[in-house]
Amino acid sequence: MNKLSTGVIHRCVKPVGLAQDYAHYLTALVRSRLADGTRHEVSRAQCMVLLAVLCLVGSTSATAAQEVKTITSIDSLKLYAHSRIIDYKQTQCFYKLITAESSWRINAVNGSHYGLGQMKNTKYRELDGYRQIDWTIRYIKGRYGSMCNAYRYWQKNGWH
Repeated sequence: MNKLSTGVIHRCVKPVGLAQDYAHYLTALVRSRLADGTRHEVSRAQCMVLLAVLCLVGSTSATAAQEVKTITSIDSLKLYAHSRIIDYKQTQCFYKLITAESSWRINAVNGSHYGLGQMKNTKYRELDGYRQIDWTIRYIKGRYGSMCNAYRYWQKNGWH
């Protein structure tokens, strides 16, 4: 569980946990088949499913789990940004701008610029992704008036 900057508790499903749940379920299935006294064999189809799932679980690497976690984090950040901006068109401009600036990496660094919005403030790099979004939106509204104005400026100049 993560606590967002708004104080809301956010739960993420970990893919490794889900794979573990499937493994426990399949193990229980095999044990029940062996322990019920009437059947001492697991069907061929059940064996194939078990084998397929175990191969999948066994081949899940830390890198794959990290990629899924990163995607989930990016989706959470995008949802949070949309909840702050509301207007769909403005949200899309914000998405494009952040994707171009940092690819949604909260720890992105480009010289003296940090985080999602590539801000120069050193305090900004210490913030979580949700607060970086808040700061970036506040900065863009103050300087450009809207997300789409900032994105158009970025397209023309390569920076905002």
